[in-house]
Amino acid sequence: MKRDMDLVRSLLLYLEEKADDQMADIVIEGYDEFTIGYHLILLYEAGLLEGEPSVSSTSKRVIRVHPMRLTWQGHDFLAAARNDTIWQKTKAKAASEAGDVPFALLKDLLIQTARAYVGL
Repeated sequence: MKRDMDLVRSLLLYLEEKADDQMADIVIEGYDEFTIGYHLILLYEAGLLEGEPSVSSTSKRVIRVHPMRLTWQGHDFLAAARNDTIWQKTKAKAASEAGDVPFALLKDLLIQTARAYVGL
């Protein structure tokens, strides 16, 4: 499965708004439960959220994450990605230059786009 950065952003926005007891069954329009679950694991592994992982009984593989809260890094990424105009401009720039870009580069591009947007 490919990483979907629009879903990553949507999940971070969702998690920021919800209290801990409201994070059990996350519904994001246009995405199925499996895809959302996979991306929650990615967010957990990337250090963007803290959560309670469920681990396979036959290996150490994380098979599900119950999200608890965003981390500092999660809040930082969301601060850069929150504005729809900045998000769309950054995605267009990333797609035109490299297609699928590493997360660190996407974050750098978001910050560059945000600086230009506010005139810095």
